[in-house]
Amino acid sequence: MKNITVSVDDEVYRRARVKAAEQDTSVSALVARFLAELAADESHVERLKREERALRARIGTFRAGDRLSREDAHGRGA
Repeated sequence: MKNITVSVDDEVYRRARVKAAEQDTSVSALVARFLAELAADESHVERLKREERALRARIGTFRAGDRLSREDAHGRGA
């Protein structure tokens, strides 16, 4: 378990103490819970990587021979 020191404005600390009292806990416990939730969240980069993997899995295989001809792509096919 690590101890940290955080500096906050007096009004922020007062309001945090009120919130902690309403929840029958301490400011320290509120901060610890917030940091645990923050650390558990998926980062932006992790989310993008997960979405990329899912998209690649949906695409399946790709072969150059599966492409449309230039004429068909431009609506000029016979």
